[in-house]
Amino acid sequence: MVKLYVEGGGDTAALKSTCREGFTTFITKAGLKNRPRIVACGSRRDAFESFCTAITNGEDAILLVDSEDDVNAQHQQGQPDTWQPWAHLKTRTGDGWDKPNNAAETDCHLMTQIMESWFLADRDALKAFFGQGFKENALPATNNAIEGITKQQVYVTLAQATNTCKTKTAYGKGEHSFKLLAKIDPAKITQASPWAKRFVDELRKAMDA
Repeated sequence: MVKLYVEGGGDTAALKSTCREGFTTFITKAGLKNRPRIVACGSRRDAFESFCTAITNGEDAILLVDSEDDVNAQHQQGQPDTWQPWAHLKTRTGDGWDKPNNAAETDCHLMTQIMESWFLADRDALKAFFGQGFKENALPATNNAIEGITKQQVYVTLAQATNTCKTKTAYGKGEHSFKLLAKIDPAKITQASPWAKRFVDELRKAMDA
């Protein structure tokens, strides 16, 4: 059984359950015949350490975390399966993680700077989810590449777009993030984010081989 260790889910059992459901639905909608077991780890550090333990124990494991910052062009040259997410995580201030000896580059995947960046690629899902009062024009222009939008800008514009919604409160990570993850269209996300496409493609190779 392949285990997918994901950043997210906070510290409560309920939120971890919603996180697992969100990623399971997203992966299923992406068309994979077989799915990994989702492990919602809370913090990115906990996700990394849990992944390292699994790899050390000889388990089939994959890591999925936010990139948090722009990924340097030198770490994403050539074909996606040769990109270097471990180098990004090693050099990023706040991480400094070493690639486990038995881990491959394709065992590690980066979301956009934050998972919420994915939502910007499916405006229809956002509008349907938040309903009346949602202000799409508060979001970054659609011609902006979602991987280049800063973490802070994503949070600020999502809050601005949802602060007058009639049936839901303004966007909150714990309340809305994983429910939205289950609603978005993976095809739109992978078209907008090369790293998301890499994740789905490599996961398909690992699961459906």
